[in-house]
Amino acid sequence: MTVTDLSSRSVSELVEQFRILALAKNEALETDQDARYKRLYWKLDAVQQELRARAGDQRRALAELYDHPNPQVRLDAAMATLVVLPDRARAAPRMIIDRDEFPQVADAGFTLDDLDEGRFVPK
Repeated sequence: MTVTDLSSRSVSELVEQFRILALAKNEALETDQDARYKRLYWKLDAVQQELRARAGDQRRALAELYDHPNPQVRLDAAMATLVVLPDRARAAPRMIIDRDEFPQVADAGFTLDDLDEGRFVPK
């Protein structure tokens, strides 16, 4: 997946790519594949940045992933959309905490705490 590949894709294709990458990231997390996890993190970031660069900041299209059955997909979508849909994006980590979905529950909790205390400011 190159920058050229991303720039030629539609918003819906980018959302689907984001979903696929987040699922792969979840698998890497569950199987302790740290190097793969880091590579997937940066690939997700590239998709997010491409959506951000689109007219009107199309990261909001990732909101359709807030209800995905996989907690990593929901968490990654929420993190990507905190600046464009702050209230709705906060609901996804809250759901992960309420359901005690391991291991994402830790990241979800830290994210909300950091947001509340001003240690994390989304951009």
